[in-house]
Amino acid sequence: MPPVQTTATIRRIDPVGAYHHLVLDAPSVAGVRPGHFGALAIGGPDSATLLRRAFSIHRADPGEGTVEFVFAEAGRGTRALARHRPGDTVDLIAPLGTPFPLPAGPVGAVLVAGGYGSAPMFALAEEILGRGGRVAFVLGAATADRLFGVERARALADHVYVVTDDGSAGRRGRVTGPLAEAITAVAATEVHSCGPMAMLKAVTEIATAAGAASHTAVEEAMACGIGICMSCVLPVTGPDGVTRFLRSCTSGPVFDGSTVRWDDAGTLPEDLEGADAMTPQEARR
Repeated sequence: MPPVQTTATIRRIDPVGAYHHLVLDAPSVAGVRPGHFGALAIGGPDSATLLRRAFSIHRADPGEGTVEFVFAEAGRGTRALARHRPGDTVDLIAPLGTPFPLPAGPVGAVLVAGGYGSAPMFALAEEILGRGGRVAFVLGAATADRLFGVERARALADHVYVVTDDGSAGRRGRVTGPLAEAITAVAATEVHSCGPMAMLKAVTEIATAAGAASHTAVEEAMACGIGICMSCVLPVTGPDGVTRFLRSCTSGPVFDGSTVRWDDAGTLPEDLEGADAMTPQEARR
């Protein structure tokens, strides 16, 4: 279904650990799949906060007509959003982006997330399980309060690995620590991940070494969310071996991790298609 722009009413906004769980009444939004995102205008038409904020869709319930998000207070826009109350309205565009690919039949999959990057993973797990598949979760965060959805993961899967940087919950370490074990536990042929870029790169390396496909939902900043501004481009190598800039908001946010040039994100590679007229010095600026 194509995205729609709608005025959504806040049904609930509740604190969850270090985050906020936002439930919107948005009955016109349809066709949401795990990995899709929505873009919210913050502060109304007279606000100085001009750019929308993009968030992964946590869950959508067509029967209830609701769309749910999980977000952290990271700047002026999200702080303003957190001050909203039930009954307030926000301008929403959804569903946006390219979601996680869904298997045609039963597969083993590991779902890896950092912090509230786990938001879309539970609906994805339900889709995989509904096709007769097996799932394991690897959930990580800096501290225990920055984990999201651990109990929901345990209700869905027998294999749930929790890690925190400081050891305040689960194992001390990073999500990469138990990933190989999780892949073996469910004989995974797919690894789905959402989180910081460095995490996605490391997860892709481990998944690829284990012979599993790596599907990564990137957390690139998006100014427009609809493919116009080109602020969220990533260098991605195509099947023809040529690297091009692809927009995270339209070609992504889910990419085949093995095709993303993680080390070149935020730069202009010299061999990028369209960059050949530049000098090496210009390309590195």
